Amino acid sequence: MAIVVKMYSTETCPYCVMAERLLQSKGIKDIEKIRIDLEPGQRELMIDKTNRRTVPQIFIGETHVGGFDDLTALDRNGKLDELLSPVKD
Repeated sequence: MAIVVKMYSTETCPYCVMAERLLQSKGIKDIEKIRIDLEPGQRELMIDKTNRRTVPQIFIGETHVGGFDDLTALDRNGKLDELLSPVKD
């Protein structure tokens, strides 16, 4: 079973767009986007899961990666590819 990449986002969030582009550059074609601006109840779920109020909030499988800064830090450290490898298989 493939790992799912999930991202809590809003329409106007530039960091969400940059996170999506980074993931796409890593070969991730399908990102399950949860728009908290369209589904207000999802915002509360996001906060409960992450203890964070800002978007994006990114999950790779069950692993909470964090936001865009966290995602780019993982990429710089070479750990993002490890997390994504089961997704691309």
